Amino acid sequence: MKYLKILTRNCTPVLIMFFLSIILIPLTKLKAQEEPDPSKLTIDRIFASGELYGDRFNQARWIEDGKAYTALEPSEGFEQATDIVKYETKSGEKSIMVPAGDLIPEGMDQPLEVDNYEWSNDKTMILVFTNTRRVWRYNTRGDYYILNLGTKVLKKLGPGLPESSLMFAKFSPDDNKVAYVSEHNLYVEDINSGEIIQLTYDGTESLINGTFDWAYEEEFFCRDGFRWSPDSERIAYWQVDASEIKDFLMINNTDSVYSFIIPVEYPKVGEDPSSARIGVIPVGGGETVWMNIPGDPKQHYPVRMLWADDSEAFLVQQLNRKQNTNKVWYCKPKTGLAKNVFTDRDDAWLDLVEDWMWMDNGKYFTWLSERDGWRHLYLISKTGDEEKLITLGEFDVISIAEIDPKSNYAYFMASPDNPGQSYLYRIKLDGKSKAERITPADEPGTHQYQVAPGGKYAFHTWSDINTPGVTELVSLPKHKTLRVLVDNERLKNTLSNLDLPKAEFFRVTAENGVVMDGFMIKPPDFDAGKKYPVLFYVYGEPWNQTVLDRWGAASMWHRMLAQQGYLVMSVDNRGTPAPRGREWRKSIYRKIGVINSLDQANAAKEIMKWEFVDPDRTAVWGWSGGGTMTLNLMFRYPEIYEAGLSVAPVTNQFFYDNIYQERYMGLKSENPEDFIEGSPITYAKDLEGDLLVVHGTGDDNVHYQNTEVLINELIRHNKMFQVMPYPNRSHSIYEGRNTTRHVYTLLTKYLNEHIEPGGK
Repeated sequence: MKYLKILTRNCTPVLIMFFLSIILIPLTKLKAQEEPDPSKLTIDRIFASGELYGDRFNQARWIEDGKAYTALEPSEGFEQATDIVKYETKSGEKSIMVPAGDLIPEGMDQPLEVDNYEWSNDKTMILVFTNTRRVWRYNTRGDYYILNLGTKVLKKLGPGLPESSLMFAKFSPDDNKVAYVSEHNLYVEDINSGEIIQLTYDGTESLINGTFDWAYEEEFFCRDGFRWSPDSERIAYWQVDASEIKDFLMINNTDSVYSFIIPVEYPKVGEDPSSARIGVIPVGGGETVWMNIPGDPKQHYPVRMLWADDSEAFLVQQLNRKQNTNKVWYCKPKTGLAKNVFTDRDDAWLDLVEDWMWMDNGKYFTWLSERDGWRHLYLISKTGDEEKLITLGEFDVISIAEIDPKSNYAYFMASPDNPGQSYLYRIKLDGKSKAERITPADEPGTHQYQVAPGGKYAFHTWSDINTPGVTELVSLPKHKTLRVLVDNERLKNTLSNLDLPKAEFFRVTAENGVVMDGFMIKPPDFDAGKKYPVLFYVYGEPWNQTVLDRWGAASMWHRMLAQQGYLVMSVDNRGTPAPRGREWRKSIYRKIGVINSLDQANAAKEIMKWEFVDPDRTAVWGWSGGGTMTLNLMFRYPEIYEAGLSVAPVTNQFFYDNIYQERYMGLKSENPEDFIEGSPITYAKDLEGDLLVVHGTGDDNVHYQNTEVLINELIRHNKMFQVMPYPNRSHSIYEGRNTTRHVYTLLTKYLNEHIEPGGK
């Protein structure tokens, strides 16, 4: 008010209006900034508010051969606790099987947090996993409790063992015992008497019984490393000897006054893997009988095991070092005798077979193979002298959903006409029938099923790239909806109030004739008469496919960028694991970094010809393999990409783990030049555009070493760039308060500053 009096006393009306405009217009702008547009996405809304998270069906378990199921639901009697409820499948009648109050240990006043649970075979007991700890990527270590539903007695397993040290506890088939791993040794605990028998005594950080080292866990999904025999008399288990694996040393500079070293047993490309073997031990203790499977254990990987129903034998899958030969061994647990009954081969590589089981009273086992150019289901006789193709045709089986020996049907996922979608089919196991589509034809998109034993019911989740998932209970094979379990109406209502751009699919044909699938998100106010900047989201390696017709494939962050005025696109190149046949997937063998970046660049060249695309404003970003792809594109094709955002990249293929890199690239001793040619650091000298590299210094997967070596190479060639290290964060860069929000704020800011948004 003081300044207004001075103005009115000494200035003309025109000058007064001028000075007021200087004061009031910024105030008006500030007020507008304080009231963000509710129809727009922001970093905070996406990563901090929780309003864009969907609902989910929580830990459902089929019981009673599909006649009922259980799930976790919030308890009415305790905050932040769950009841384990039972539903009758047909009627939907609900009952509480395990109220949260029954899960209060003696001396405590709050129920256990149920991180996971398992029913005994007779459903009179439940095994609860709680107080969990992270081991590499997942929380696989914690405490286990058994609750007897009849007596209500809650008992903690492993008394005397360190807190949160138990792993993979599971009931014996006769429900009398539980086996588990603690500190790399196997134990069996009698449920009634409480007697604990330690089965192995030689476990250390490097000699690992019943579980696996970092590389096996990361690349083969090997975590639970022991199996009960069906007669409950023996346990077959893996023993991994990592004593000769070199430690990669990460340094923690922030959590104490003095820095300290974090060692990770990590076999780099060219280094021998851990040796591994499989043995069988009686549950009462005694000597282990080791399976006499031929082959140098440092040059082979025993990756999967399957007991026969009579407990007299089990199968083992053994991949060779190059992972292009998978031998199936028929092993005798009493003698250790192993006989090779089947061998699968490929000129490139083979994926291990997850979906296998015994059929016809142990005469056959199921198998997935690409031997005719497509991934198909086979029946293989246990003697190996008979192979029967079940799913004949030019399409890929994506995965097996359920196999019912009684009805002789196999339920599987496939999508013959669209590699970005997934549908349920079934087929008779006689090798003479045609596949029958079960998923309704009027529901295009991605479908997921948890099929009940016997194949009469399934939990079914459907979504597409623009529609959040809906989970329902359906009866099969008519696919009749019995009940909607998760409708995601809350999320859908939230989305309906947003000016949310939709994703659309396209196909692009490169100049060399390669046809690639892609998706694109346009700005909500898109004007075809203007030219827009493009941000390409890339991955492009055999581990992942980005162009998928399912909710989440086009992230909310990408849609936010589209709202800002960017065209956001993603394209799947050759080598991605799309159901487009063996040749599509395996053509990248020994050419990672070469063929995939060529395809991405060729796709970008075609897209830049589109009338609404601004070829002078093109950016690319990706994480992990996508971070590597970003660097390859920025270095190999600098004429295309103006800016790149590379997160957690492998810059030198020799720096990554041997299991992954050798699978797709061959052996360093045989073709080192391919590893060099495929590494982005080889071409760092050719950088021209703006580059941001983001990496966690505590990344145990893609070591921060990759970025440090790249920094040196770029400095050597006097290339300007920016780097953001996140101290002690892992490959996902999420640990620590506000980290995820900070990462995406950084990426957004960098993109905005180097690629101007909006149509011109």
